[in-house]
Amino acid sequence: MTMTSTVLQRPTATTKTVEKQATKTTARRSRSTMAWSHEKLRFSCIDNIGLKQLWKLIALDTATPPSSPPSSNNKSGNVEQQPKTSSSSNNNNNNNDNNSNAEHLNTIPYENCDNLADYLSLQRAARARILESSMPTTQQHMSLLKFLAINALELSAPATPLLLQQQQQQTQSKPHGWMQLSGHPESIVPTTTGIVRKRIVGIDDSEVLAYQMISQEPKTSQIVPGYFGLRELHSQHYIELQDLLAGFKDPCVMDIKLGTRTFLESEVSNKTLRPDLYQKMIAVDASAPTPAEHEAQAITKLRYMLFRESLSSSQSKGFRIEALRLRGRSPLKDLKTCRSSEQISQTIEQFLAARRSVQKELLKRLKHMRLVIEQSAFFSRHEIIGSSLFIVYDDQRVGAWLIDFAKSRQLPPQLSVNHRSPWQPGNREEGLLRGMDELIHAFEEVYARSGNHRSCLKI
Repeated sequence: MTMTSTVLQRPTATTKTVEKQATKTTARRSRSTMAWSHEKLRFSCIDNIGLKQLWKLIALDTATPPSSPPSSNNKSGNVEQQPKTSSSSNNNNNNNDNNSNAEHLNTIPYENCDNLADYLSLQRAARARILESSMPTTQQHMSLLKFLAINALELSAPATPLLLQQQQQQTQSKPHGWMQLSGHPESIVPTTTGIVRKRIVGIDDSEVLAYQMISQEPKTSQIVPGYFGLRELHSQHYIELQDLLAGFKDPCVMDIKLGTRTFLESEVSNKTLRPDLYQKMIAVDASAPTPAEHEAQAITKLRYMLFRESLSSSQSKGFRIEALRLRGRSPLKDLKTCRSSEQISQTIEQFLAARRSVQKELLKRLKHMRLVIEQSAFFSRHEIIGSSLFIVYDDQRVGAWLIDFAKSRQLPPQLSVNHRSPWQPGNREEGLLRGMDELIHAFEEVYARSGNHRSCLKI
């Protein structure tokens, strides 16, 4: 009865076996051409050892070189059939004399390895050597990434220095849509995670201390970029800050320098006459030096810095428009000479493009920032030099933040500032709030004029 039953069922079983083998071959071909997807890479975060081993088998099964399509006799891509005896492996080699890569892989005996992990390690090393020698450059690179990703499953640190280097290159490459309107381009290193790294001198840098103190004030911390702490890369220190452009799509951006002066008193304390600064002055305006300065053909650094501030609206209004970027256009960075009230209004009008909702939201934000600064303990005890107002908007969002605290300095106990009084050497006033007052007034004028549908001057 049993034998008869077996004989009757054998044809059906054979048919199913053939179908299964055909299905496996098709699946192997599909997997061999499958891209290295993030779905596979996510398994590297799974702690279950069994799933890790299963993932390894799947990943190794996709490493068959595209130049050698799998055949019914080639078992190099089928890890399930590899753990066999040496004689079985030699038989496979004889059946694949034309495929030296498969011969090399199949001659690795499983019996010589203490466990499956050792066997897989030998297989990975062999495959890496084969792929590097037989594949084009691009495919070699992808194969190496697979190899490193598999090894990374068992490591708590990156697999090789190459992987570290690739990570750092990806981190330091500028993400799509990034822009920097002013400042030193090499000082900012954007990432792809909504964070920018700003280079600093060291852990005692003035900007580090400023952000640490500001972050302790709930209201004040809302008007500056989010602060995420210190980071050291290649013996260079950075602070990690919120990427203010994250979430905006093709935005309009404006950078406005606040204050009646942008230099520290310590920077202009040297009273030495400098011919080089005199030459810089007359190159801009030959009539600017006094008769005594013409005779000496030299000026002090303080004289030159004050002359430079007078070229913009900083000295007269307490702010200057450093740069801006309009939607779909390249940034405009040569706007420091925009200093008259009419020039400033026309520039702001063009930037806001008669969007009354944006104008209203920005005015609300600027007035809130001014109130926070007036009430802040940090700003009451610090001289703020060279800080900027960063404004950005698109069709969905509007934002404004106070940025750059590299030149912020804590005041001596006997001094206090109101950020509005005129500067005199020694009083440490810098005109930060005076600039905010004037800027808000300029935006209010533009808001009133846009209600009258006045056309904007094209920049």
